[in-house]
Amino acid sequence: MSEYAIEFNNVWKKFRRGERFDSLRDLIPAMTKRIFSPNSSRPELEKNEFWALKDVSFKVKKGEVLGIIGPNGAGKSTILKAISRIIKPDKGEIITRGRVSALIEVGAGFHPDLTGRENIYLNGAILGMTRKEIDEKFDQIVEFAGLREFIDTPIKRYSSGMQARLGFAVAAHMDPDILLVDEVLSVGDAVFRAKCLNKMKSLIEGNVTVVFVSHNMELIRNLTQKCLLLDVGEVVFYGNTADAIKQYMQVIQRGRTKIKVDEKLYTHYGRIVGLTIYNKKGEKTNQVNCFDPVTIVVDFEIYKEVPSIAIGISFSLPYGVWLANCNTVRDNIYFRPKIGRNKIALKIDSFNLSPGDYDISIRLMVPEWDIALDNHHCCYKILVLGESHSAHVVQLKHDWFCYTS
Repeated sequence: MSEYAIEFNNVWKKFRRGERFDSLRDLIPAMTKRIFSPNSSRPELEKNEFWALKDVSFKVKKGEVLGIIGPNGAGKSTILKAISRIIKPDKGEIITRGRVSALIEVGAGFHPDLTGRENIYLNGAILGMTRKEIDEKFDQIVEFAGLREFIDTPIKRYSSGMQARLGFAVAAHMDPDILLVDEVLSVGDAVFRAKCLNKMKSLIEGNVTVVFVSHNMELIRNLTQKCLLLDVGEVVFYGNTADAIKQYMQVIQRGRTKIKVDEKLYTHYGRIVGLTIYNKKGEKTNQVNCFDPVTIVVDFEIYKEVPSIAIGISFSLPYGVWLANCNTVRDNIYFRPKIGRNKIALKIDSFNLSPGDYDISIRLMVPEWDIALDNHHCCYKILVLGESHSAHVVQLKHDWFCYTS
């Protein structure tokens, strides 16, 4: 018997952009063309098609925890859907050994008009549980989800967080051999996230194979031993988690330098060139320790004379929750830059965000004209290391400095 629970061998998967069929009259010819096309088995792409996965291979041993990381659109969720047989690969082979439970999308497998009770049976059946198994575990599922008073309420009345709690509770109690999890721990309150983590840890200790997709690098670091790093459908790195995270940060910083400029911005007056992060030793980095001092230097260019310049630097979680902002207008600080290249440095005495990875956004403004010259929205990353603590939204202590180069 093989030691591997999952084998992903040279898998290719393509999708089509913007394809819609309004009637069977349109759908049938299109499907027939694909089935009988002489190029249907060839790797070339047709118009509007793109590769979501390109020759991806990896193996997961029984009882192992594999993390899958990468930028948005890298192909992470596509891999989970392929393992769970929701989609079929165009080329390659996928082998799974054991019972697979997948929590890939919030509310997947739920019917909005059915109650929570009815959806437990429906979702459990979809996942392969028998009615007897669901009967035996029904109370445990409801208790874990914390939704007993709402269990006979239609799912359409549930919030996304409530649906995620119920979905995770069903998936985690079906005694899977393989558990696939996609960002479920980014939904719900802190108490439920902790409960999910404890449940996942108990499954891992019970020799369940787990494949975990997340943008939260601290969770990836704590839960996984090995990681698969993807970018635009290709494997960038496969191996030790710490090394994978280092390469992930490099991919993020490199990949987000191609910034689409908003036409409403007055970029003909100036633009943001980029930023550099320095740790307490003055070393360039994108990884800092929690509570350490951090200096963020923004490099920008001014083309035409302006009365003054203001800048805002914001920090947010990867799934869009804004945490903190440092803004020179609010601090009543205005800089008078020279024509050419300039730098503004933000010094934070104690970077007291919880361990994890965060997006950084920059906004360059002319306050007297009430206009923005440039805006880099979530274009940069910073990874905070250290032990987890309870800090969430914080006000950072800081100073500002401006100089030309």
